[in-house]
Amino acid sequence: MFYIYALSSLNRNYIYVGMTIDLDARVKRHNEGREKTTRAYMPFELIFSEIIDGDRVEARKREKYWKSGIGKEKLRKIRDKK
Repeated sequence: MFYIYALSSLNRNYIYVGMTIDLDARVKRHNEGREKTTRAYMPFELIFSEIIDGDRVEARKREKYWKSGIGKEKLRKIRDKK
């Protein structure tokens, strides 16, 4: 089982999409600055997550969708409704 998740920076206009097997620990790592790629954009709030009950390949395909232009557009709409 994998989680696909999206984080929105609370200080900047930035959405990060990732994949993990432990969602709580991963979000915590991002907010503690332990992930180099997102450190400059912290703190974050979790705006979206979904469970993929398949294998890593299937989860990666879904992650790629959310990182695409149409996926990011949908995530911005989710973020802006909050």
